[in-house]
Amino acid sequence: MKDEVREFVLAQLADMNYDVEGIDDATTLGPAGVDLESLALADLSVRVEDRFGVRFSDDESEQLALMTVGEFTSEVAGRAAQQV
Repeated sequence: MKDEVREFVLAQLADMNYDVEGIDDATTLGPAGVDLESLALADLSVRVEDRFGVRFSDDESEQLALMTVGEFTSEVAGRAAQQV
């Protein structure tokens, strides 16, 4: 499941015109890594929510920006597994 989430996240980042070359599980989503701004992070969150049936609260947006790609995909995979 985590691999599926990771592939989806990278595809969505590419679709949002972010350079996904060199992104790995240790790359942060925020300024020090992918450099997603708040609107882009919200867009990615909505896409993930729609695809995997998980939900992120508004309060979590700051925490998401500090996550690495690996942490984010693990979090989504974990929440999606609970939905089943």
